[in-house]
Amino acid sequence: MKALVTGINGFVGPYLREELERSGYSVTGLSRRGGQACLAADLRDGSSVTEAIRQLRPDVIFHLAGQSNVGLSWREPGRTVENNVLGALNILEAVRCTDPGIRLVLTGSADQYGRLGERGVCVDEQTEQNPQSPYAVSKKAQEDIARLYYSAYGLNVCMTRSFNHSGAGQKEGFVISDFSAGIARIEKGLIRELKVGNLSSKRDFSHVRDTVRAYRLIAERGIAGEVYNVGSGECHSAQEVLDTLCAMAKCPIPVVQDQNRLRASDTPVICCDRSKLTAHTSWEPEISFGEILSDCLNYYRRLI
Repeated sequence: MKALVTGINGFVGPYLREELERSGYSVTGLSRRGGQACLAADLRDGSSVTEAIRQLRPDVIFHLAGQSNVGLSWREPGRTVENNVLGALNILEAVRCTDPGIRLVLTGSADQYGRLGERGVCVDEQTEQNPQSPYAVSKKAQEDIARLYYSAYGLNVCMTRSFNHSGAGQKEGFVISDFSAGIARIEKGLIRELKVGNLSSKRDFSHVRDTVRAYRLIAERGIAGEVYNVGSGECHSAQEVLDTLCAMAKCPIPVVQDQNRLRASDTPVICCDRSKLTAHTSWEPEISFGEILSDCLNYYRRLI
């Protein structure tokens, strides 16, 4: 089986490559610059995307590429929409024109659900979406376009709404990586205190290795036209993330709240109902919350 992975040089891409190759796939990446085992194409340029797909003729495409930082999406909404919506549209159009039978997995976000109040405790795929950031709006638009191409052209596409996933290699700009990097800097005497934002929000966290295994299983067993929540089914507050990481630290960690880190719109709680994914693919999370945190913290200890 030949797999094409967009965004293969990002955080999730190398993990997906490893998961796929371990399962017998031949994996090629797609990036702007190309490189070893990687085709060159700008996802904003439909003709270059079509040419890359015609050249490789993959059996399955995993679309990971895009702007995934919620905070950055408020500062650069135009770039976020261009990368996330136009990129997905060009992939879908290229597949339609080249080989509509190619299997597609388009990765979306749990941020598409928005503010849910008490309903956020257990969110299934039937929950109404109400995106609250430019990033979330762009991912919902990506999914809407994919649904249109499924219904209008019969494309063999599955979509995900992926909940938070972390581990070694995640860039700063996300709660676990930000706390981990800050603690590593304090341990090395580079800064004196850890600045934090809202600590009351609760999220569903998975290890990135579990997440990419879900993507592979969706490609192999998912039903075309369906959307799958990808998450652990367990919820943890930012305060719990902070407390657990601080307990792993090698020295006391002074913490101060920074108003600049509070988002214009934040979701109080969101936890995944993964029953559909498990029913269709038999996927279950395997890596613990503690291991997610320790992997990320140890990564930043090595990096900084």
